[in-house]
Amino acid sequence: MAQRVPVHIITGFLGSGKSTLIHSLVAQKPVDETWAILVNEFGQIGIDQAMFEQRNDVAVKGLPGGCLCCQLAFVLQAGLVSLLSRTQPDRLIIEPSGLGHPAGLIDLLRSEAFIDSLEVRDIIATLDPRRLDEPRAREHETFQDQLAIADAIAITMHDHSSAEQIDAAHQHAGAHWPPRKWVRDAPHGELPISLLLESRASEAKSGAVPDAHQVGAVSSTVSSTDSSTVPSVDGGFFDFPPALGKPQVEVGTSLGYTSIGMRWHPGTCFDLDRLAATLGELPLDARIKGVFHTDNGWKRLNRSGGTFQLESTPWRQDSRLEVIHPSAEMIAVEPLLARLNACATISTQSH
Repeated sequence: MAQRVPVHIITGFLGSGKSTLIHSLVAQKPVDETWAILVNEFGQIGIDQAMFEQRNDVAVKGLPGGCLCCQLAFVLQAGLVSLLSRTQPDRLIIEPSGLGHPAGLIDLLRSEAFIDSLEVRDIIATLDPRRLDEPRAREHETFQDQLAIADAIAITMHDHSSAEQIDAAHQHAGAHWPPRKWVRDAPHGELPISLLLESRASEAKSGAVPDAHQVGAVSSTVSSTDSSTVPSVDGGFFDFPPALGKPQVEVGTSLGYTSIGMRWHPGTCFDLDRLAATLGELPLDARIKGVFHTDNGWKRLNRSGGTFQLESTPWRQDSRLEVIHPSAEMIAVEPLLARLNACATISTQSH
C-alpha cells in the first residue's frame, strides 16, 4: 500500500451503542472513500453483520465466537490480511466484542505484520451512563480497561438515561488521567465524522492483557454445527443456513457471561407478536440481538438495558438470535428453543 490505512477502534461494554455509532459514521462517510468494518462478537453466532446495509463502498466482515485479543488472535491476523487485500480500503473500523479487551488487538495492529500498512488512530470508547449504576458492569475489569485505554470517550444512550446519569458519566470520563483527547455526547449514537477524519495516531498504551483474556477459552456446551459452517479465516460468517426444522444452537461461556446463539432456515416464519412476547420473558439484564423472518416481513431487533428496538432489515440469509447473559445458569436453552419454535411456522418462501 502506498500509505498506511487509518484504523479506528470503537470499543465499549455490552450494549453501549458501538454499532449504532458506527452506523452514524458510515452515514457520513466521504463519497470518495471505501471503508472496511471488522466486527468481533462475543457470541458464537454473529449478528452484527446482519445489522449493516449492503453497499459497494463499505465491506463488513465479522468474527463471532470469542475475543479478538485471545481466542481469535490467529484468525484476526489472517482475516485482516485477507480483508485488506480484497477491499483495499481507505479506512478500517474495528468493533471489538463488548467483553473484549483492546490491548491484544492494539499490539497486533502495531506489530511488524501491520506496521507498514496500518496506523491506529484515536481509540474511541462508548459509555452508556446507566452502566455506572450497575456494580457488575462498573466493577468489571474489562469495562474499566476499555475506558482507561481509550483516547476519547463518546457518551451514548441519552434517550434511555436521566440527566443525572449523563452528568455522572461526564464526571466519570473526565476523571481519567491523563485527560482524554475529547469527551463528547453522542445522542442516538451520532458523532461528527470530523472526529474520525481529523484524528491522529493513538496515544494509547496497550499494557498487559488481563489473565482472563489470555486464558479466556469459550466453551461450547450445545452445538449442532458441523465443520462446513464455522467462520473462515477471512472473517466470513456462516455461508449456509441450517436445514428446515433443524435450528442450529451454540452456547458458550467466558469472562463470567454466557452466550446463546440460534439460527433458523429462512423458510421458518415467526409470528412477530408471539416472538416479541417470548423474548420479553427473558431476564432484563440479558443482551438480545436478532434478525427474523416474520409474518410482518424481515425484522431486526435489539434489546439493551431493557429497551427494545425493532426495525425492518434487508437481511434474508437466515433468522438468527444472540442472547448474552451474566450467568451460566439463569437461561435454560432447550426450553427457550422450544418456546421460540412454537412461535414459528415453516414455509417454502424465504422472502
